[in-house]
Parts: sequence; structure tokens; C-alpha cells
Amino acid sequence: MEQPYVYAYPPGTAPPPPQGSGIAGVIVDPRFCAPYPVDLAIVRKMMKLTDGNFVITDVNGNLLFKVKEPMFGLHDKRILLDGSGSPVLTLREKMVSLHDRWQVFRGGSTEQRDLLYTVKRSSMLQFKTKLDVFLSHNKDEKRCDFRVKGSWFERSCVVYAGESDAIVAQMHKKHTVQSVFLGKDNFSVTVYPNVDYAFIASLVVILDDVNREDRAAAGSS
Repeated sequence: MEQPYVYAYPPGTAPPPPQGSGIAGVIVDPRFCAPYPVDLAIVRKMMKLTDGNFVITDVNGNLLFKVKEPMFGLHDKRILLDGSGSPVLTLREKMVSLHDRWQVFRGGSTEQRDLLYTVKRSSMLQFKTKLDVFLSHNKDEKRCDFRVKGSWFERSCVVYAGESDAIVAQMHKKHTVQSVFLGKDNFSVTVYPNVDYAFIASLVVILDDVNREDRAAAGSS
């Protein structure tokens, strides 16, 4: 029996979001907002070396996004493409940063005028994943607009609105016999109503990047 969706606010009772809070509404593009929950299926093809080894589909298998990764193992920039191959977001890691920081830009740009939001680790020493998200107008970064908390290894990360307990998206682990044999890492993310799912998809890509860097650091220590 399927579990019912747990809304951050019951339908029809949500208060208007504070200006800039990002609890609901457009962050990337209106076409990525829906008035109902959206399930994203994430497939990581571990053994594939070409672009597109990280794909995001809907529950029916229709391609929503794929990630264009830099060649030769460089980790400074990734581009999130829509199903037609057009750039939606560019994710750039700032290599010299105290807390590991990613900047996310509109389309294929890396110009500051196109900066949409910044993502950084809450602290350098972490046993579980904790990321803070700051929208571009949040210059002082005293309070985050979104938080990501949980275990990436267990695929149990949750995205919260600001410092509140209001959930805007949550991850679910999903193993299949096919995933074991084909070397794929499958899981799904439920995006709550009126939350920009391109924004959530970009956070999943950053989480994947954080995890790979942590594993590489652990392997070299």
C-alpha cells in the first residue's frame, strides 16, 4: 500500500511565503512548478564515462533532465540539461572555499547577473550531509533559504524551507535487481507541490558531487 504524501502544509492552508523564502513558487522557471507532488527518478550509471550518465526522469520514464559533466574528471562545473538538451542551470564549484561552495546560474551562463542561488556545506567536518542554500538576493547569508539534511549513503536526505521543519522535498532509496546487475544507483525524490523541481534536481546533483568528493578524500587518507 502506498504511503500518503505528507505535505509541508495541508492543501489550501499554506500561508503566503515570506518574501524570498522560496517555500513555494518559481526559483528556476515556471515550467518546473506543479500544483501537485512530482516524483523524480534518479539513475546514476556508475560505469558509463560519457555525458549523460546522471539522468532524471518522471515516474513513467520520460526524460526530464540529464547532467553534462566536465571531461577528464574536472569537478568545477556541471550543466543541467532539460529533456531536449537545452541548458537549464550551470553548477559551478568554487574550488577555493572554506565550506565547499557551489554557485548555480541560469541557463549556460556563469555571469554574476545570472546567479540564482549558492549552496555550501554547513561545516567542513560532517558525519551526515548538511547543506545550506542561499538565494541570490540573500547577500549576508545569515539565515539560509533552504536546508538539506540527512544521509546520502542511505539516500535519506530531506530538503527543508529555511530554518523551519517544513519539508519541500525528500529522497527515497530504490534498489532493483536490474540496478545491481547494470551498475546503476537508483533512487527517487518526491518534490512537494508548488516547489520548483529543477531547483531540487540541482541539489541532487550537488549532493552527488559532495558524496564523490568525500569518498575520494576518504580513499586518499
